[in-house]
Amino acid sequence: MLFDPIVALATPPGRSALAVIRMSGRGVFEVAARCVRPLPDTPGAMRLTRLVHPVTGDLIDEPLVARYAAPHSYTGEDMVEVFTHGGLAVPAEAVAALVAAGARPAAPGEFARRALGNGKLDLLQAEATADLIEAESPAQRRRALQQLDRGLSRRLEGLREDVLGLEALIAYDIDFPEEDEGPIPEQRVTNAWHAARDRLARLLATAADGERLREGALLVIAGRPNAGKSSLFNALLGRDRAIVTELPGTTRDAIEAPAVIEGFPFRLVDTAGLRDTSDRVERLGIEVSRTYLAAADVILFCDERIDDSSEVTAVRAAFIAQCRAPVLTVTTKGDLPQSRAIAQGELVVSAVTGEGLEQLRRALAELAFGRLATLGDVEPVVTRARHRLALERALAEMDAFREARAQGVEAVVAATHLRAAVGALDELIGVVTPDDVLDRVFSTFCIGK
Repeated sequence: MLFDPIVALATPPGRSALAVIRMSGRGVFEVAARCVRPLPDTPGAMRLTRLVHPVTGDLIDEPLVARYAAPHSYTGEDMVEVFTHGGLAVPAEAVAALVAAGARPAAPGEFARRALGNGKLDLLQAEATADLIEAESPAQRRRALQQLDRGLSRRLEGLREDVLGLEALIAYDIDFPEEDEGPIPEQRVTNAWHAARDRLARLLATAADGERLREGALLVIAGRPNAGKSSLFNALLGRDRAIVTELPGTTRDAIEAPAVIEGFPFRLVDTAGLRDTSDRVERLGIEVSRTYLAAADVILFCDERIDDSSEVTAVRAAFIAQCRAPVLTVTTKGDLPQSRAIAQGELVVSAVTGEGLEQLRRALAELAFGRLATLGDVEPVVTRARHRLALERALAEMDAFREARAQGVEAVVAATHLRAAVGALDELIGVVTPDDVLDRVFSTFCIGK
């Protein structure tokens, strides 16, 4: 990794009271001193100074400036933070002046990557930092903070120790090949394998829910034309996003929007009404609806219940039977007497009066994130595909080790699977991680983080 001086704007450009500019790297104090006059002498102290262009000497701003000496900084390197006035012109000219003084514009995530390289963060904490910045719901924020506090890191380090302990038991078979069964009873090896594998499998089982939490649960609202889907979509969203009329077939395409329901992130999708139609445009919209339904995490089936015929009931049952995702059925237009009379115990909602919406929100959160809620905020959860793939590799190697032992493979050969399992966990934590993996991880970060 390079340690040359880098600089970046750490706050979004635009109208604001303050903007934060970060610098880090070897020689950063010398670079900053060419623009900041005077540069604070005491690490950790903040001082009101003048920021000038290093070539022309033109005054750019009068910012607050703080310096941090390595290793007592976010990156573990010498750092300088400059707090200028906000807006567009002042921060941009300040960054340009620091570049002219000898700093290099930072790449995405380069500050966090240097913190990783200097042991200030592990890879999971770095990812949690990005997740915390991107969090749009309380549940996402809590999970990111738990991972930033090394909750997942500690669990993975414990798993790694379990596998290493099993590997140590097998080492006796390698060191004492003349023994019939080695000095360690086979049952002890089996018990150690079961304990390590079960803990690994339990953590891996959280991946689907964790990734859904990070990305937002895809909630698809479906039903017949004019069933109140768009009205309910707007009610859950809290604003008018979809056009609502009494005419069947008003929604011709799927409309997607993010929403927070009971503290959890959702991606709401309003779809075209499902029916046979000769309208080519409407048919295309229905095909899009079916695509969303195939990918849904939760499906909300709307039924206005204007009648209770066997044909309507059969169509509804056939739709639910075809769905891969769990389906929550709701009777819409609860403000109409005929809907309430036919519903008979089903969840009844009204986008007009707001009746039943709170119960619906709770039911949706339970259906999409119920397992996460039972784990609480203490138990770690796998939230990225990278985590899941590494755990799947580790679990496969553990199973391969067990299979090799059952087939009588020599201990030294069977143990290679344990070593591969440890390697997968090391890559997950960031102990040993290829540069191309790091490039993919940090490419999604903010420039100034």
